[in-house]
Amino acid sequence: MPSVLRAFKQWFPQLGERVMVDASSVVVGDVSLADDVSIWPLVAIRGDVNKVVIGKRSNIQDGSVLHVTHKSSSNPEGHPLIIGEDVTVGHKAMLHGCTIGNRVLIGMGSILLDGVIVEDDVMVGAGSLVAPGKRLESGYLYLGSPAKPVRPLTEKEIAGLLYSSSNYVGWKDDYLAKESQTQP
Repeated sequence: MPSVLRAFKQWFPQLGERVMVDASSVVVGDVSLADDVSIWPLVAIRGDVNKVVIGKRSNIQDGSVLHVTHKSSSNPEGHPLIIGEDVTVGHKAMLHGCTIGNRVLIGMGSILLDGVIVEDDVMVGAGSLVAPGKRLESGYLYLGSPAKPVRPLTEKEIAGLLYSSSNYVGWKDDYLAKESQTQP
């Protein structure tokens, strides 16, 4: 795994316990991965000009790209990328300088841009585009380009957000167990 973790200037990715980063992925710079995070094949996470923080039990699926916006005189904090706990980021999603709450599902191929805030317990449907600075309110399904609230989430869908992240923790553990069996 060390070859997929790369320093940038004085920053090196920080990993919690039981973290999996697939060997085909790249994690660069000021990136913090909390306990039980899983980074699947072909993911690029670049914390070079601001920080990336990914909370416990979150998973970033195949082909996703995660980046940030630099600090400047017009935007002193820039836009870090902050992902909460129990978040599922679907295949080929692009997250750029946004903040995602807890128990969120970002559908496959979705794009979330600078300054977006996604509150807790939200689903973003596959292929959605969330415009810069938009706030997605808790408890809704958002779809489209640009993404708009379609309807409130059902109790079953809200429970499914934790179910999804728990499944990925289990699958990640299976991969880590297999890795440890093949290590000399």
